[in-house]
Amino acid sequence: MAQRLEIGLKPQLNDPAAAGLITKARAYLGLALEKVRVLKVLTFDTKLDAAQLERARLEIFTNPVTELSSFSPLAGQVLPGFHWALWVGFKPGVKDNQGDTALEAMADALGARFGKDEAVYFSRLYLIEAPKLDAEGAEAVCRQLLANGLIQTWRIIPRGQWDPEEGVGVTIPKVRLARRPAFKSLAIGSDQELMQLSAERDLFLNPADVPVIRAYFNDPKVRKQRKAVGLGDPTDVELEYVSQARSDHCNHNTFGGRYLYQDLVSGERREVANLFKETIKAPTEQLAAAKDWVVSVLWDNAGVAKLDETNNYVITGETHNSPSNMEAYGGAITGIVGVYRDPMGTGKGAKLVAGLWGFCVAPRDYDGELTPALHPRRLLDGIIEGVRDGGNKSGIPTASGILYFDPRYLGKCLVFVSAVGVMPAQIGGAPSEQKTTEPGQLVVMCGGRVGADGIHGVTASSAGYSENTPAGHVQIGDPYTQKKMHDFLLEARDAGLVPYITDNGGGGLSSSVGESARLSPGAEVDLKKVPLKYAGLDPWQIWVSESQERMTVAVNPADRKAFMALADKHQVEATVIGAFTGDGKLKLTYGDKVCCYVDVEFLEEGFPQWEFEALWTPPAARGLSEPVLKPPSNFGGLVLDLLDSPNLCSREWINRQYDHEVQGTSLVKPFVGRDQDAPSEAAVILPVLTSRAGLAMAQVLLTDYGDIDTYHMVTASVEEAMRRLVAVGGDPEQVGGVDNFCWPSIIYDPVTNPDGRYKAAQLVRACWGLKDACLALEVPLLSGKDSMYVDGTLTGIHGLSQRVSGPPTMMFTATAPVPDLGAIQTPEPKLAGDYVYLLGLTNDELGAGALYGLLGHTGLHVPQSDFAASKRLCRAVYAGLKDGLVASACVPSRGGLALALARMVLAGRLGLTVELDGAPAPEELDAMRLLFSESTGRMVVTVATQWCDEFERLLENVPWARIGQVTRKQELAVSLAGEPVLALTGAQMRRAWRRRFGRMV
Repeated sequence: MAQRLEIGLKPQLNDPAAAGLITKARAYLGLALEKVRVLKVLTFDTKLDAAQLERARLEIFTNPVTELSSFSPLAGQVLPGFHWALWVGFKPGVKDNQGDTALEAMADALGARFGKDEAVYFSRLYLIEAPKLDAEGAEAVCRQLLANGLIQTWRIIPRGQWDPEEGVGVTIPKVRLARRPAFKSLAIGSDQELMQLSAERDLFLNPADVPVIRAYFNDPKVRKQRKAVGLGDPTDVELEYVSQARSDHCNHNTFGGRYLYQDLVSGERREVANLFKETIKAPTEQLAAAKDWVVSVLWDNAGVAKLDETNNYVITGETHNSPSNMEAYGGAITGIVGVYRDPMGTGKGAKLVAGLWGFCVAPRDYDGELTPALHPRRLLDGIIEGVRDGGNKSGIPTASGILYFDPRYLGKCLVFVSAVGVMPAQIGGAPSEQKTTEPGQLVVMCGGRVGADGIHGVTASSAGYSENTPAGHVQIGDPYTQKKMHDFLLEARDAGLVPYITDNGGGGLSSSVGESARLSPGAEVDLKKVPLKYAGLDPWQIWVSESQERMTVAVNPADRKAFMALADKHQVEATVIGAFTGDGKLKLTYGDKVCCYVDVEFLEEGFPQWEFEALWTPPAARGLSEPVLKPPSNFGGLVLDLLDSPNLCSREWINRQYDHEVQGTSLVKPFVGRDQDAPSEAAVILPVLTSRAGLAMAQVLLTDYGDIDTYHMVTASVEEAMRRLVAVGGDPEQVGGVDNFCWPSIIYDPVTNPDGRYKAAQLVRACWGLKDACLALEVPLLSGKDSMYVDGTLTGIHGLSQRVSGPPTMMFTATAPVPDLGAIQTPEPKLAGDYVYLLGLTNDELGAGALYGLLGHTGLHVPQSDFAASKRLCRAVYAGLKDGLVASACVPSRGGLALALARMVLAGRLGLTVELDGAPAPEELDAMRLLFSESTGRMVVTVATQWCDEFERLLENVPWARIGQVTRKQELAVSLAGEPVLALTGAQMRRAWRRRFGRMV
């Protein structure tokens, strides 16, 4: 008989979760909840007897100092005057991390062995005292604050219907699939039939691919081979496999496309035969060949670069947009936990040492007429919490991140996640980055089990969001299970038991086994052997499910016993599901019946290249021009408004939730300065504690520049990332990059996407910018990802549907070793009396900058990068840092010099007196342009008096000026031509900078 255990804080203790709900109900819904108590509920569907359950209650689940617990309802003890009881639990089949952990804890503590049908289910009970709350308000609290209908269910019980003996009762959310698993053949007699199947099964097949798919399965030679194994027409398993592999998410068809580019003003025409090969692959290969520190790029789950003589670092980045847009917490935690598996599956496996994040959402206070899947406020809260739990509960430091607001992300948000790992350069005397599969090796699936969650993740991500987007691809990541798997696989690697490893990410087994089978070539897998969360899944579901926390490993038969013994030691499930062959076939069975039989090379050959028209209209021809503005009379007010603006104000409320100290490697933290409350230019960690090589990591997002020209958006991003790395001591000669593109659909349709050809031209120009910047700055791309279809169809006033396309976006992440830890520096001035230097030219470049954005303008003069000048600047500053000459370094970016100087005052709790007269500029500029121009290639540094001459000798080829001094008085004082321009105290700036979100810390 199932039992329910309730656990809650003692009534006299503060309940933080309850306080949070009271605050959110008031802020989000305008509802007054007077008192709230939150109870955790564990429902035991086990064969444990009463004595064992009581022992579990006392020894495992209850803290006797702070908590009460009982197998009877606790409502009368914790909040006897409640008016409403709201119960929230997971729907059947949704990953229940707390329940699974509870079952495992009981197995350890009680020495019990649980059967496949036994489980523990976690839920929460919210007791609310609110005499004015009605049923509609209670429903709103559940639907908008406590639960997501995609993955959770709830019950609302008014006080009058409450049974003090039964409480909320017992709910067992067990999956029961009342059918026998099976596969079936599907007739594809015509292209129309196959497209109809695609629509019915959410395959999202491209019409151009359909004839190729039909031609393969109708080929007489192929049909003869298939007949020999009992197959004729393609099975549902095979069509699902093809759709996963050919999805834009997995196959990168858009980036691999052919583009016919035309400038509609100049008439220039250019053909790009393959966007990826010409703008990413070719320059990366060229740079990698010239730089011995580039170890492995372009083929594995992540890129590999040299950290020091005996260690390599691994980095990758991706997005998890579509799932997060529908279920913020689940999508975000799955995204961060999922990207962590990429370094684990790179080479023979890397240890995880850092995570990074970037969130792009609509304004948090959005109150417009369109109805998104989740309100931006709730969406952002869920995303933040998901990445928090994914990192903190994995024991991986979350080193840095970016938050950007734009109303165009209302249709679909962006959740960037990146992961960094390290591994020895050699394992067992062989290079650690090398791996392959060979005939005879076993196919082993490790980690979590397979369920119906995560189905069609990559295909759904290859389309825009609408009310018809399938919800099955939403998952809940389990960092605890993955942490155990991580530690197990590292030990197996070091024991020489892992010749090949990859992760089960997008497409699940269909990708991990399908791709690794190309190396052997060939594999045979019995899907009936795959461990399942519950019975009843069809073979195609097992094959394409993206259920989390799984890796696929090749194991030599002679090592099977040792590998499995290590898995048992770490309590990680590992199952042999097949073997690699050498026959060139991917053969899947379900028991003794063949359900898939295709050539492994099928998906690599014969498919048509996607083609796009790319029509570019230059910014001036689009009507963009510089606004007519004269310098203000109150510069201080402008600076304070910028500091308070959503995209420049403090992010402390997010960073304080993320653990950047776990593993003890943090050298430059997300917040620095005298009181550790000002943002750093980049993060620096010591990935290998026995090494003297640090690793600097910087992220840049300059989306607004793309409103003028995406070419300059990307070039400025790459250039700024290099400056940020150098500012914290990174070596400018060893900068590697990760490009993460997120773009609205570029598939032209005169009705549904009439500006598709313009957006295609924006993508081409962005990629040209990436190529030019990387070649000029000598930054090889270690990894990258594209996520298209940043579009949503939302319902607005009077039920009208509206397409909302996100802006073209490229997050650029850069890394560089810090060979000399003594070169590490931060932005805050250190001592009064030090001199302030402005390095690099300031141009009239306010276009798409923070100042224009504040005033509602776009402008025309977008910052344009001089790569040669930037390289000279970075080399000079790096030399000054290594020689100990530079006391602080700050990178002007959004908001220009004014915001850079303000950040320095905030960080150092000292003052700056600045004279703009000598600021390097190719033409005379007024104070507004000198202060707010966002020209690239600049840096502000402070230098002690005794080192000025020596530092200036390093600046022979760099425009520079000594523009001021550090003062004891916490004030930013700026003048031009002897006249005061700006005077703000540190306290004024700090209040403005923290005002918007400071109360949330």
